[in-house]
Amino acid sequence: MDGAPYTMYPLGDQALTIELGNTIEEPTNELVMRVFHQLQKTPPPFVLDIIPAYSSITIVYQTAAIRKAHPGQSAFDQMKEALTLRLQQTDEEDFRHRLIEIPVCYDPELGPDIETLATHAGISVDDVIRKHTATIYRVYMIGFLPGFAYMASVDPAIRMPRKLQPRPLVAAGSVGIAGEQTGIYPVNSPGGWQIIGQTPLPMLDVSQESPCLLEPGDLVRFHSISLEEFNQLKKSRNV
Repeated sequence: MDGAPYTMYPLGDQALTIELGNTIEEPTNELVMRVFHQLQKTPPPFVLDIIPAYSSITIVYQTAAIRKAHPGQSAFDQMKEALTLRLQQTDEEDFRHRLIEIPVCYDPELGPDIETLATHAGISVDDVIRKHTATIYRVYMIGFLPGFAYMASVDPAIRMPRKLQPRPLVAAGSVGIAGEQTGIYPVNSPGGWQIIGQTPLPMLDVSQESPCLLEPGDLVRFHSISLEEFNQLKKSRNV
């Protein structure tokens, strides 16, 4: 890994985390994704899952199977040893970032917080939309809900903290802002992000082999659509 510093620590008795940093930074996440893809291609024995995040990767493993194969050594120590060796062998192969275009309707009917955010920022609603659609966002991780993509970084002018009191129900497809992050709720759920719009695209489809529309490492560009276009697209997908 080009001598990049990292630490490993146990996460319970059947997982460990490789920590490469503690900030939202593209170079660190690029390293995370390179290691993630390398481990996906050639995982150490007994690995059940590999989970990338902003600046870390969590490895879930079969504790009982490791203990049986390596008696007298803890499962964590054995997996740490195997991963340390694998990290030394990580190649410099680049991986392709997909660019996903996502339509969003920013009408206040679907973005109940967009006017509040505009007031908070001291700009117009149209300026909020322009700034939100002007950036190409990186999907840093999937979490909170299946298919919920944490994306960054939002233009500093339209950053706003989470709500002090979360909503009991946020509609699937709602696009929100929380600090420097933006994200899309894949299903109806409670949520505390500032909701500025909604997309008609399904973020989660369990009938598909890859149920999540977005994956870590993807690039996302939003574009604005009218409420009429939103309803037409929504209707066409429900036919």
